[in-house]
Amino acid sequence: MPHFLTTQDAGFEAAFTALLGMKREDSPDVDATVAAIIADVRARGDAAVIELTAKFDRLELTPETLAFTAAEIAAEVAKVSAEDRAALELAATRIRAYHARQMPEDQMWQEDNGAQLGWRWTPVSAAGLYVPGGLASYPSSVLMNAIPAKVAGVARLAIACPTPGGVVNPLVLLAAQIAGVDVIYRIGGAQAIAALAYGTDSIAAVDKITGPGNAFVAAAKRRVFGKVGIDMIAGPSEILVIADGDTDPDWVALDLLSQAEHDESAQSILITPDAAYARTVTAAVEKRLETLERRAIAGASWRDFGAVIVTRDLEEAAALSNRVAPEHLELCVADPDALSARITHAGAIFLGGWTPEAIGDYVGGPNHVLPTARSARFSSGLSVMDFLKRTTLAKMTPEALAAIGPAAERLAISESLEAHGLSVRARLNRLNGTH
Repeated sequence: MPHFLTTQDAGFEAAFTALLGMKREDSPDVDATVAAIIADVRARGDAAVIELTAKFDRLELTPETLAFTAAEIAAEVAKVSAEDRAALELAATRIRAYHARQMPEDQMWQEDNGAQLGWRWTPVSAAGLYVPGGLASYPSSVLMNAIPAKVAGVARLAIACPTPGGVVNPLVLLAAQIAGVDVIYRIGGAQAIAALAYGTDSIAAVDKITGPGNAFVAAAKRRVFGKVGIDMIAGPSEILVIADGDTDPDWVALDLLSQAEHDESAQSILITPDAAYARTVTAAVEKRLETLERRAIAGASWRDFGAVIVTRDLEEAAALSNRVAPEHLELCVADPDALSARITHAGAIFLGGWTPEAIGDYVGGPNHVLPTARSARFSSGLSVMDFLKRTTLAKMTPEALAAIGPAAERLAISESLEAHGLSVRARLNRLNGTH
């Protein structure tokens, strides 16, 4: 059974604080192992990647077979049914259209004194996407990572997708093809992150690495950050549903389970002002768990980390949600737009009972790579902005420099940076004819 909390109970605040601080990941301390792997790849390049792939993925490769050939991709893609292809293409079209609207505009303006200021946006030159491999790989994640990069204008896009024992998911390769990926490497783990970050003879280095992975991948991304950019360090999935009691309780139960089935460490939370409805949804979850294919995983998640919170009203529910800062937030209420206005911290918001979170995972359009572990308090989901850089622009005229230069000189002197001040003064002297 999940954790049951009621805001009117005397011990609520302590119990809720404990829920927020609950450690949901039993991540082993892999940093030392990952550091050694990265050092090995930096020292020995292809040879290290090939040896580690044989060790961890039971796959023998050569420098020539690290990447899929066009013929291999075509053969695998041909296995995809017409229905699956159509679904992927629909998802890609919607994701592309949504992210195209995110593209920012360059700006340049002139001040009264003649100074011109502005900025421009340019894409990173190359990006690497990590995709967990084998039969459990997710083609939707390929679309969500690759399409924003291509919309942003990234010129070279590489995927690292392990194929343990040689097992390939044709849908992943098709998704990569649809999204415009340039090369697909059949490698994974920390060695793949190291290869993408530092490069080898056969694998060109990239500027940014995105995509989910296990503890080894997460640790490797932390270690290479600074050499390359990364998107985020993702934790277990989360969903929080605020419901007023009018949405079918079975729908809400399924929405809660849609995240619980991801991982035993995932978390599903229901917040409602209706205590009777809370009990009805809980019963519906238990009933669905009797037949759900992934009931062992979902059941453990619901039992250990699930929570049902009964509040005084929806306003209190929104306040608690902001403290949780959930990855996914469903507002199954009569006026979701009004309640949404009270939400300040959430990775993605799904408005109304007819908007299940699963739509966002696949075909809604917004990105499903979202901040977890309360990091929605200070970060956002993946977007085209993750693949763009802003460069500021400034152009002084003699008149503009005469107007603002003396202040710059004063500040430079106050900071004891003589050459800074002199670089401005030399120009001001030229203007004044004093040299």
